[in-house]
Amino acid sequence: MIPLAQPSMRAAVSLALTLTAAAAALPGEEKTMTPSWLPAYPHHLPRWRGFNLLEKFHRDWSNRPFVEEDFRLIARWGFNFVRLPMDYRTWIQGDDWTQFNEATLREIDQAVAWGEQYGIHVMLNFHRAPGYTVASPPEERSLWTDPEAQRVCALHWGMFARRYRGIPSERLSFNLMNEPANVDPKVYVAVVQPIIEAIRREDPDRLIVSDGLSWGTQPILELAELHVAQATRGYLPMTLTHYRASWVQGADQYPLPTWPMVVANGILASPDKADLKPEAREPLVVEGAFPPSTRLRLHVMQVTSGARLAVKADGQVVWEKRFLCGPGEGEWKEARLLQPWNVYQNLYDRDYTMALPPDTQRVEIGVVEGDWLRVSELGISEPEGPEAVLPLTADWNRRPAQVQYRPGHPDGPFRGAEQWDRQWLWETAIVPWKEAEARGIGVMVGEFGAFNQTPHDVVLRWMEDCLKNWQAAGWGWALWNFRGSFGILDSGRADVAYEDFEGHQLDRQMLELLQRY
Repeated sequence: MIPLAQPSMRAAVSLALTLTAAAAALPGEEKTMTPSWLPAYPHHLPRWRGFNLLEKFHRDWSNRPFVEEDFRLIARWGFNFVRLPMDYRTWIQGDDWTQFNEATLREIDQAVAWGEQYGIHVMLNFHRAPGYTVASPPEERSLWTDPEAQRVCALHWGMFARRYRGIPSERLSFNLMNEPANVDPKVYVAVVQPIIEAIRREDPDRLIVSDGLSWGTQPILELAELHVAQATRGYLPMTLTHYRASWVQGADQYPLPTWPMVVANGILASPDKADLKPEAREPLVVEGAFPPSTRLRLHVMQVTSGARLAVKADGQVVWEKRFLCGPGEGEWKEARLLQPWNVYQNLYDRDYTMALPPDTQRVEIGVVEGDWLRVSELGISEPEGPEAVLPLTADWNRRPAQVQYRPGHPDGPFRGAEQWDRQWLWETAIVPWKEAEARGIGVMVGEFGAFNQTPHDVVLRWMEDCLKNWQAAGWGWALWNFRGSFGILDSGRADVAYEDFEGHQLDRQMLELLQRY
């Protein structure tokens, strides 16, 4: 792969503001040194570390000028990168997507200038591009099929390329669009090629980065010949990173996250349910040493058509309950009529607790009559110490959990055949992208983080495993976001001892963790 030529150092005369080479003195601190910019090429991205800034993330939710204090603090704490995910509708005139609003563009100019001033690389991203977005509402035209949307998207990127011509790629890069999905790789490459050409007609040296396909998770090997770097994501597993996220369908049904996480299925089906695999009709099994006065807790969620659930200890039934389904009010929270099967599925969303006989060695939990139900969480309480909690997945037509209970073990109280941990993250999220690197594609992590409803201690353990992997891979990263529900400032977590810091609530533990990597 031949890297792009080094950019010209001439001034970007289109900027409304003068860009200075040295960072300003930070209040109450010594003056910083002149920034040391990291060389950046399509075949090799530096290990940038930083944050997404969301001021222009969505015209209707977030459309404000960028904030200098963000750049000042990011530089003060030793970070060197910001990504600006933006909605193109913020810089057009009214609803005319071919006319540009100069006042808004000057606000983006200002962010680019602050990046220069504070020694921070700025990456511009179309979070909503003409014809494509992952946000709501969807675009009326499709970038993948509509020639006019393709023309206008190229028009927009060409405008930015002309506006920032001559700013070195060490300082500024273009990230084409956020998380392209539901598009064939060949179609994607065909669509973005004229957009890339529109940028390079105006500024041949500009560094261009494409997000991977499938919401940023799948590398696009076909892009190697176009000399475009790529960005992946750090949102695995989503049941941890997006736990109770209101914008994700079904996230309110995710089990309470843990990390590392035993992958254990909680769908329990009757032995008579012949449309399922034989192993999917087996009971959930927990083996271990259960001392006297141990209690077992099951959190039952959906029940379909009705089911009788039984718990056996060393082969003997110690608890059972018939869960009914139907309309109206009952023990359940909600009743739903499922079409076209014309059966009721009732949401119980309740705990059921029972005592286990002393010295039990094997616990079996299964549906012995009826249809099927979902257990989302299993808890084991001994007379001393906290409850051991095992979140359970909802994997249809798969064998229920088969786990070992081992209280006090340093790696957690449960062990199963499948484990989500640092090694799993490496194999799932790093290895596929190493093939892209081998093809001459530079890689970074454009977004990562966990929503503020995931327990803080879980987030920190998971985050450190991610950061260790990216450090080993040589990749940079950007947390989503700096201020807000994923960030280190004002995240609104209920389980953090925040530090009052210059009018903000600072998550010092998360900040120091990020600084270590």
